[in-house]
Amino acid sequence: MDQNTQIDETAPRIGWAAALGLTEDKGLDWGAIRAAQLNALYKCALVRFLAVLGGATLICVAHATVVQPLILYGWGFAIVALGLHIASRKWRVRDWEMRSATRTELHRETIALFASGVLWAVPPLFFVKGGINEILVIWSVLSSLAAAAALVLTVAPLGTMLFIAVLGAALSAMAFNLGLTMLASANIVFTMMLAGMAFLSGKRFIDSMVSDQALTEKKEVVSLLLREFEDTGADWLWQTDAARCLTHVSPRFASALGVELAELEGKQLLRILAGESWEAGNFASGLRELAEKLKRRESFADLILPVKIAGATRWWELSASPRFDDRGAFLGFRGVGSDVTAQRDSADKINRLARYDTLTGLPNRMMINETLARAMQHAEQWRSQCGFMMIDLDRFKAVNDTLGHPIGDRLLSRVAERLRQLMTENELCGRLGGDEFAVVLLDVRDQSRVDALAHAVIEALTRPYEVDQHTLYIGASVGSAIGPRDGRTAEMLIRSADLALYRSKDAGGGKHNCYEPQLHANAEERRTLEIALRSALEKGEFHLVYQPVVSADDSAIEGFETLLRWTHPEMGVIPPYKFITVAEDARLIAPIGEWVLRTACEEAVNWPSTVRVAVNVSAEQLSDPNFVTAVISALSHSGLPPHRLELEVTESVFLREGTGAIAILDQILGLGVRLALDDFGTGYSSLGYLRKTQFSTIKIDRSFVQGAAKKSAESLAIIRAVVAMADSLGMTTTAEGAETEEEFEMIRELGCTKVQGYLFGKPMVAEEARKLMVRAQQRRAAA
Repeated sequence: MDQNTQIDETAPRIGWAAALGLTEDKGLDWGAIRAAQLNALYKCALVRFLAVLGGATLICVAHATVVQPLILYGWGFAIVALGLHIASRKWRVRDWEMRSATRTELHRETIALFASGVLWAVPPLFFVKGGINEILVIWSVLSSLAAAAALVLTVAPLGTMLFIAVLGAALSAMAFNLGLTMLASANIVFTMMLAGMAFLSGKRFIDSMVSDQALTEKKEVVSLLLREFEDTGADWLWQTDAARCLTHVSPRFASALGVELAELEGKQLLRILAGESWEAGNFASGLRELAEKLKRRESFADLILPVKIAGATRWWELSASPRFDDRGAFLGFRGVGSDVTAQRDSADKINRLARYDTLTGLPNRMMINETLARAMQHAEQWRSQCGFMMIDLDRFKAVNDTLGHPIGDRLLSRVAERLRQLMTENELCGRLGGDEFAVVLLDVRDQSRVDALAHAVIEALTRPYEVDQHTLYIGASVGSAIGPRDGRTAEMLIRSADLALYRSKDAGGGKHNCYEPQLHANAEERRTLEIALRSALEKGEFHLVYQPVVSADDSAIEGFETLLRWTHPEMGVIPPYKFITVAEDARLIAPIGEWVLRTACEEAVNWPSTVRVAVNVSAEQLSDPNFVTAVISALSHSGLPPHRLELEVTESVFLREGTGAIAILDQILGLGVRLALDDFGTGYSSLGYLRKTQFSTIKIDRSFVQGAAKKSAESLAIIRAVVAMADSLGMTTTAEGAETEEEFEMIRELGCTKVQGYLFGKPMVAEEARKLMVRAQQRRAAA
C-alpha cells in the first residue's frame, strides 16, 4: 500500500495506541491491517539484510586492528545472523501474502527490531578505542540505519521507534563519553525527529488501510445494490448523448418499451417517449417538463409522465443527471427509470377512498371541503358568489334504531341516489357523515336558485322509500349560506349553513332556512348560556316554583306542578324556554332534572297527604337508563309515597323510537308513580300513544282553552273529544291556562277534571305554596 495514497475523510480515525499496536479500536478488521503491516515489512526484508550486512562489514573492517577479533567478529556474526533470521521470514512467504495477522505476530517484529537496535548499540558503546576514522564509521553507519528505518520500516511504528531510540541513545552516549556535548544534544533532537516521523508515517499507513477498508465496504454495498437492482427487473438504466439520442440502451429499457434494442439505439429519447403524439404535438405535461429539463441540462428526479405502449397508457418515473467530461463539455444524460403504473393506480384508489364515501359513493367531507374552498377562492377572485347547503335527515334515527343499521345504510344509499339526480354541473353533493349531507353550489346567481334546490331536496327526500319490503317515511331539514357574503372562508361558510340548519331543525324539521346574521348572535348567546349552565347547579343558581292544580268541582288543591327557574348573578332571570333546550343539547338535563326531582320530593313530603307534586321530564332524561334509579333515590331519600309523585311527559317521547323510553315509563308505573301526558293535541298527537302507556292524566294545552273561550268551534270540539276519550279510558283531564272565572266555568261545563292557571295562583316559591295550602284548609274547615 503506497503511503501517499489519499485518505478517505469519511473513514474512521484511529488513536495513537491503536497505531502503535497497543490496542485495537472496534468496528475494524485489524487482522487485515496487521497483515498489511507485516507484508510491507517482508517486502523490504532483502534490503534490510543487505543494509545490515554492509554496515556490519564496514564496522568490522574499520575496527579490525583496534578491537579484539573474537569480540568484533562475534558481534558481526550475531548482527548478521539476526538479519538473516528476519529476512528468512520473507523467503518463507515469498509466494503469497498474509491475509490476516494478530498483534502478537506484529510484536514479534517489534521485538526483532528492538533486538536489532540493541546489537547495533554495541559498537558506539564498546568499540570506541581508535581514532577519528573509526568513530566516524560507527556514527555514519548507525545514523544511516536510523534514517533508513524512519523511511522504510514505519509500517511497524512501535518497533521502528524503539530501534531509532536505541541507536540514538547509543550515539548520544558515545558523544558524551568523547566530550562532544553539543553533538550529543543535537543527536538527541535528531533522534526525536526521526522517531516522530516514524510514528506519523506509520499512523498514516494504518489510516490509509482503514480508509481502504471503508472504501471496499462501500464498493461492496454499491455492488450489492446494483446486483439487487439488476435482479428485480423493476427499473432500468438509460443514457443519451449530447443530441438527446439514446446510447448504450439497456435491454430492460427496450423490454419495457416492447421493442428491440436495435430500434432504439441512436433514436431521440423524446420521440420514443411521445409515440404517436410526436407528429400531432399534443404532448403530456410530464413530457414537456422532461423536454425543458433536457434542454436546460438540469438534473431531475421522480418525474412522472405517461407512455403509450401497445395501445395502453403506462406511467413512468424518470430521474437523471447531466454528464460532463474533464474539460466541462456536455456529454448527455444518464439516469434511471421505472414503471409506476401499479403504484399510480393504487394511489388513485387510495385518493378515491380518501375523498369518496364508501357507502353512498358520494364525495365525503374532505372532498366537500376542498371543493368549497376552491369555489370560495373563485368567487373571491371573480367577485361572484357560491353557496353551501347542509341537509340533515329527519326521523332517520328512528329507522336506524328500530330496523337496524343494514336497513339504515340501504336507506342512505337511496337518499344519495335521489340527491344525485337533483344535481347539475353547477352543484356537487356529498355526504358529511351519519345522516348529514351537503351541497356545494359553485356559482350562485341569486338566492332563488338556492331556495328552489332546497325545496326540491326536501320534496324528494320526503317521498316514501321501499327498502326490503319496508315502507319508510323520513324527511329533510336544510340550511344554506351564500359565500362570501355569509362567510369569508370555507370554514365560516360551513358554520353559517350549520346555524341555518339548526334553525330548520329547531322549527320542527322539513324546512329550509338561509343564514341570517341574527343566527350567529343566537348561537353566541347559546354558547354563553351553555358555559354558564355548566356551573349553575354547583353555584346554587336554580330554584323551584310551584303552580297549583285544583279540582274543577270544588277548587280544592289537588297538586302542584314544579317549574324550574334560573337566576344568573350577571344575566339575571333566564326564562326556561331559553335554557332548557340548551341543557338538553349540552347533555346537562340529566343532573339538572335529577336535582329538580329530588328537591320537589323533599318539599312535597311536607304537604298534606292528598296533594301531589308534578315534575316535568324531557325525552332526553328518559333516554338515560339511570333515570329510574334517580326516581327511586328521590322517593326513598325524601320518604314521599310513589302515588303522590306525577311525572309529566310530552309526545316527543314517542317520536324517539328505539330510545327505550316506553320501557322506562313502564318501570316507573311499576313503582306506583303516576304519569301525565302534557300538551296533548299540539304536536303529532296520536291515540297510539295512549295505548302504549297507562297515563293517569291528559293535560289540555292552554291554546285550546283560550280558543274555546273565544268560542272557537275547533277548540271546543277538541276539548270535548279529549275529555270523552279520557273518561272512557279512566283518565283525568287537566286544562291549562285558566285566567278568568268565565274560562273556569267553561272548562267545568266541558267536563275537565282539574284546572291549572293564574286564576288559582301563579308559580310561587315553596313557602308561599305551603301558605296557600294552609289558607285552603282553613277555608274548607270554615265552610
